[in-house]
Amino acid sequence: MLKSLVRAVFGTRHTRELKRLQPIVDEINREFARLKAVPEEELRAQTERFRTLIREATAEVEAELLELRAERRASEDAAEREALSQRIGDAEARLKAELEAVLDEILPEAFATVKAAAARLVGTQATVTGQTLTWDMVHYDVQLIGGITLHQGKVAEMATGEGKTLVATLPLYLNALAGRGAHLVTVNSYLAQRDSEWMGHLYGYLGLTTGCIDLHEPNTPERRAAYAADITYGTNNEFGFDYLRDNMVHGSEQRVQRGHHYAIVDEVDSVLIDEARTPLIISGPVGTGTNAAYARYNPMVSDLARRQTRLVNDLIAQAEKDIEGGDSYAAGEKLFLARRGSPRNKRLLKMLADDPGLVKVMGKVERDYMMDKRVHLLEENMLYSMDEKGHTIHLTDQGLDVLAPDDHEAFIVPDISEEIHRVDLDDSLTVDEKRAARDELEREYAEKSEKIHIIHQLLKAYTLFNRDEQYVIQGGEVMIVDEFTGRMMPGRRWSDGLHQAVEAKEGVQVRAETQTLATITIQNYFRMFDKLGGMTGTAETEEGEFHQIYGLDVMVIPTNRNIQRSDRHDLVYKTRREKLNAIVEEVRRLHAMEIPVLVGTVSVDVSETLSRMLKRAGVPHEVLNAKQHQREAEIVSLAGQPGAVTIATNMAGRGTDIKLGAGVTEPRTIRWLKERGADLAELSKVPDPAEVVDLTTKGDDYVVATGGLHIIGSERHESRRIDRQLRGRAGRQGDPGASQFFLSLEDDLMRLFGSDRIAAIMDRLGAEEGEVITHPWITNSIGGAQQRVELQHFESRKRLLDYDDVMNQQREVIYDLRTFALEGGEELRGEVWEMIERALPVILDEYAPAGASADEWDLYGLRQRLMLDFMVVADRLPAAEGAAPAFSTREELDDYVVELARDHYHDKLERFGDAADPVLRYVVLSTIDEKWKDHLYDLDHLKASIGFRGWGQKDPLLEYKKEAYDMFEDLMTDLYAAASRFVFRAQLAPMEPPPEFAGFDMNERADLAFSGPDFDAEPMEAFYGEEPEPEPEPAPAPEPPPPPRRAPSLGINPYTAVPATPPQQLRTNRDEGEAAKAAAPTVGRNDPCPCGSGKKYKACHGRGA
Repeated sequence: MLKSLVRAVFGTRHTRELKRLQPIVDEINREFARLKAVPEEELRAQTERFRTLIREATAEVEAELLELRAERRASEDAAEREALSQRIGDAEARLKAELEAVLDEILPEAFATVKAAAARLVGTQATVTGQTLTWDMVHYDVQLIGGITLHQGKVAEMATGEGKTLVATLPLYLNALAGRGAHLVTVNSYLAQRDSEWMGHLYGYLGLTTGCIDLHEPNTPERRAAYAADITYGTNNEFGFDYLRDNMVHGSEQRVQRGHHYAIVDEVDSVLIDEARTPLIISGPVGTGTNAAYARYNPMVSDLARRQTRLVNDLIAQAEKDIEGGDSYAAGEKLFLARRGSPRNKRLLKMLADDPGLVKVMGKVERDYMMDKRVHLLEENMLYSMDEKGHTIHLTDQGLDVLAPDDHEAFIVPDISEEIHRVDLDDSLTVDEKRAARDELEREYAEKSEKIHIIHQLLKAYTLFNRDEQYVIQGGEVMIVDEFTGRMMPGRRWSDGLHQAVEAKEGVQVRAETQTLATITIQNYFRMFDKLGGMTGTAETEEGEFHQIYGLDVMVIPTNRNIQRSDRHDLVYKTRREKLNAIVEEVRRLHAMEIPVLVGTVSVDVSETLSRMLKRAGVPHEVLNAKQHQREAEIVSLAGQPGAVTIATNMAGRGTDIKLGAGVTEPRTIRWLKERGADLAELSKVPDPAEVVDLTTKGDDYVVATGGLHIIGSERHESRRIDRQLRGRAGRQGDPGASQFFLSLEDDLMRLFGSDRIAAIMDRLGAEEGEVITHPWITNSIGGAQQRVELQHFESRKRLLDYDDVMNQQREVIYDLRTFALEGGEELRGEVWEMIERALPVILDEYAPAGASADEWDLYGLRQRLMLDFMVVADRLPAAEGAAPAFSTREELDDYVVELARDHYHDKLERFGDAADPVLRYVVLSTIDEKWKDHLYDLDHLKASIGFRGWGQKDPLLEYKKEAYDMFEDLMTDLYAAASRFVFRAQLAPMEPPPEFAGFDMNERADLAFSGPDFDAEPMEAFYGEEPEPEPEPAPAPEPPPPPRRAPSLGINPYTAVPATPPQQLRTNRDEGEAAKAAAPTVGRNDPCPCGSGKKYKACHGRGA
């Protein structure tokens, strides 16, 4: 009551904000009135005038930035470069603040200029997606408010049909004036192309250029030109993938994006919330052929699923007998177990729908067993158990016995660290026997782990992924269907072998498994923008998440005209069959009254089922789902015609307003029906003749059905926003309309999250077979169920972000270093030397530990290591084992080695000549790409297993942060060392050995035999974009001859800085350390090393792993 009183006195936050913005709107309209009278040339010259004002306001800071960057390029001192970088960061922050201030200052005149241009264009024509359209739009006041909100970096909630596309032109124009680019992010390619061409008509009039990235292939000059335009349109995924691709290129000219200055996200809730649970991933070939294993194990898992179905059916039959015998609790136990084993079993769903009270009994059983921690005992009677809410599956011991009846050890993975430790301590074994035993243990571990993983993924494919729901089969391929938009996502594949499992299940070609090469979450990509705005029809329900994750406030923009749509209470039926029959009957009734109907479904399967039923009922209709998406524009354009019936999977983000045909908005009165000879009894849903007589006494003006588009929802979505978006398709721009949802207790939402409460309500209301229930209690309970799902999904997104934030900090470091390598030039020389300086102490610590005396140092080994890693002859280090040390202190030794390396590095750069910068760039980029790819692989495995730390009363997130930090430190150490080796070994062409190498035996130390650069032989071009087709394995190379007594060459082309020979020819022998890395057992980096030395694994045999 107090809250209502405060609102009555002070108004809501949104009304107070509207009052604050009204003076700006008034000023815009005054400027608009002035600009209406100016000549066309003067109006179009406004753009250049604004740009001049912005340049003048920021000129001083821009000049300071240029000077600081030039100083940093010229500096070789690491501390000085770091200080300059800090000053550059401060100057960039000042530049952003000054730019924002001048944009705010010119906002009223700039918005008025756009509005005046729109008014001048009325009646002109433009070609949009191949069609000729006539411009007829001028901004309303509420659209001006929306534009101001977007410029301020907020989310504008605007109802469907309020012209969000036109609203975006105002802030996009204003922010594009800075010359840094302004992006409009849409949810599909059609909208990106349509809006860029349609609104480009307005931008072009004012002298701004427009581009659409979705019209061009990735990594092409055309796409780069689209980004270079003043205003760029595109889909959220393409923007994100282009960012990842730009951080995989080997030449700055191959990058397409520029900075991340300003972006507006259309359907912002869909992009930043719904799709945020799935990270963007670019994958490449994993290098091992496991795809045949999916086909090999598929029959076993298919048989397991059939056995489980029989087991569940037997449980249901036993439960029915228990109910007949009056033992409801025993029946509840069996039904609870059946639901864990097959939650979508049709017989189970019908039984629960017929007797909703059983749901309460099952809930009591679940609570009892969970309280006593006995659920696992119950589940052992099944072959596997499922958790639909958590999307997880657990294979029981009984299931393992079915999969491997003759080998109970087939799925038991050994504790490899313990087993290797036992082998190393076995003095009865020779060194060779120990090595063979370790190899066998590692092979067995890898084989069993891989087999368990494949079977687990196949089991998920059979139980949690359903055809025509999560995916469709088209052209012999498994195509993922976007659960929020109902669209197919060609080129997108589930990771971690799940896609291969679904392919094996469906009997289509199983494509090779992939490995992550680059990844980023939607959240972290869009948080990179200096300023971000968003618009949607449904944002207020997610206001907390927008603010918490993105720092975005939500502003509800009033409609231009009042909404007249009638949103009716839900209709709830017991079974799915009853619900679908009722939908068909309602559609047939409305169609007979020439009222357009849009039926929203949540899956392809439901849309096709309704289509078959409507065909049998003789109702003509169109279907819009993932299989018919090519005809989308045509179908939507006709959906508002009289009597049109359209069945569509989620209409969220379809982006095309359904415009009503002639006569559609007219209410269907008794007079209207009489004039057309309609059957009053049938169309008014009053079959009793006495009621029909009573109906006619109400007068000819009595409204039987409202006019406008009618929305029928076939079930509630997990998110209230998707339901609101579906409802919002009707009642556009003040048009009449109606919406209503038809539900059943068998719907996924009701079954998973609300069935016990709703079943109790239906029992209280006395629902009988075939009877429909509609009541505010039901509607409120369903809303509560949706809130629980939304909370669960929010926690999922938050958890994903928490983990990705860890990687994001590391990604920023790596990508900054990579960008520096691409653009560095002279500056890169100092950065590479800094890498060498950081690599040298690690080597020195290995051969001359700081705490050891000079007599304990292995300076001969250090000389050999410097020779083989850096191609440097250290004359002052002993040339033979046991020679007296030439240095008494570690400081002297450090100074000598660093100075020696510095001289050799500068000599190397002089010999490279003009090719030095391309060579250094290639060295750094190749090393970063290879090491980062391995690091992502390690992080994936860490993330997959870190949850088990919770069993040890540890916070998995904190453990992940700690482990990931340690891994990143090791990555940087390894990266510096690998890049240093690479740069000192690189030669532009085969050449004779320098005089100082004469007589040096390259094979003196077998354990440090020369190896080439640490990067795989896969051509990087094959990794760009989605996963390529697997290429045939090359023939094994012949045994290499003994190394020649000359400096080795890597065949670097000095002009392109790419291998002059095919990448396959660059595969080189690795030393024992690298071989150990490739075969390293799965041991925690901070665990004791299995060799028994007492050191941590990462500091012993796991060094560099």
